[in-house]
Amino acid sequence: MGYVLALDQGTTSSRAIVFDAQGLPVGLAQREFEQHFPHPGWVEHDPGQILQTQQDTAREALARSGVAPADVMAVGISNQRETTLIWDRATGEPIHRAIVWQDRRTEPLCARLRAEGLDQLVREKTGLLIDPYFSATKIAWLLDNVPGARERAERGELAFGTVDSWLCWHLSENRAHVTDVSNAARTMLFDIRTHEWDDELLQALSVPRALLPEVYPSAHAFCTVPKTLFGAPLPIGGIAGDQQAAMFGQACHEPGMAKNTYGTGCFMLLHTGAEVVRSAHGLVSTPCAHLRDKEYALEGSVFVAGAIVQWLRDELGFFASSAQIEPLAKSVPDAGGVFVVPAFTGLGAPYWDARARGAVLGLTRGSSRAHIARAALESIAYQSADVLDAMQKDSGQTLTTLRADGGATANDLLMQFQADLLGVPVVRPKVLETTALGAAYLAGLAVGLWSSREEIAAQWQVGRRFEPAMARAEAADRMARWREAVGRSRDWADAS
Repeated sequence: MGYVLALDQGTTSSRAIVFDAQGLPVGLAQREFEQHFPHPGWVEHDPGQILQTQQDTAREALARSGVAPADVMAVGISNQRETTLIWDRATGEPIHRAIVWQDRRTEPLCARLRAEGLDQLVREKTGLLIDPYFSATKIAWLLDNVPGARERAERGELAFGTVDSWLCWHLSENRAHVTDVSNAARTMLFDIRTHEWDDELLQALSVPRALLPEVYPSAHAFCTVPKTLFGAPLPIGGIAGDQQAAMFGQACHEPGMAKNTYGTGCFMLLHTGAEVVRSAHGLVSTPCAHLRDKEYALEGSVFVAGAIVQWLRDELGFFASSAQIEPLAKSVPDAGGVFVVPAFTGLGAPYWDARARGAVLGLTRGSSRAHIARAALESIAYQSADVLDAMQKDSGQTLTTLRADGGATANDLLMQFQADLLGVPVVRPKVLETTALGAAYLAGLAVGLWSSREEIAAQWQVGRRFEPAMARAEAADRMARWREAVGRSRDWADAS
């Protein structure tokens, strides 16, 4: 029996999971790492902590699984996307902390690029829109704000990568500088039709080509982890950005299938087939995890989902453990008219307002911690419903089922409220770790552990199905009220 080790490098923690040939987890480890907020709207990570926690969890997951390293056929990587790192090719040392996907510091540069009329070019080639979310302006900021960085980059002394590239560089003795299509597509520098770095975009964003990694399909022989790290030489055979990995793990391989991942943020993807579907409602077009033929999806990104629970836990002290939010929220019959708009780092799809900020509305003297906790949970579902509405308008398709995954799907109250708002069943799979599972499947396909996507799809199983119970008129009224609350939070931060 073969096994795959999946490295799931997320925004707030690194995890590692060993999967067996049936796609079932047999060993898991997780470690959180520090979040840095040096200025309002800025979010950074220590690249060394990312690497160390990922190595530590890999060793721990292997030990807990009882699987001998020699029985592991491959390693798969799923990673937080857009997060930007630049490092010295000679030493492997980063020139700065990683700038996280949530970071909004480059909004002034994005505004200038929009004013210069570049938005249409970016949309046409990358499927994205000009926003601080994506990597390109983060690269430009690092090159312009770290002394000597631009000159060193032009001389070929520095390397850029998203987190997958950073891990591959350090996990391989040969210092492989690689990425996959799904991660490259989130940089705002990659033509999703040709699957090539684009010279016109590189020039417009002032990014030297010498910085960039080689791009390969998501199932590919990327590099090898030496025996000294995990006890046996292990090929890295799969890489995908976390949301494309989750889509693959959910077996959403056919047009019209959709999944929503409830993690630090929420990310909904709808498979649109072999053609790029352009959005007129604030979504982005993005490649799916790429095997051979080109496949695309519409995506809506919600910046703050599970992170609102962490905020209630860590900053406001509402509870000691994130799992305690559900019984607290269930202690009241509803949110008591309270709405939480968690626009801590602006609003993503479909609003794309970098100047929006968080708001709590509808408070009365009778509002309690429980009402705010329930409203915080409901905000995750409201934001996802906004995205699905835009998705159905763009695609012309009416969703019949939403496959849900991610840590927050363990919250039954949230899943039921989501089904109620959407008016379609929300299905939680038996294996919730679909992001890591998708990376494992890609790696396993690369080394022959699994033969096809059809074989993988046959292993997907329903864990629980949540049927909508709310009247459609009530759901519409709640969504209208939510959008009023969103309107109060918009265009708030200082434009500078």
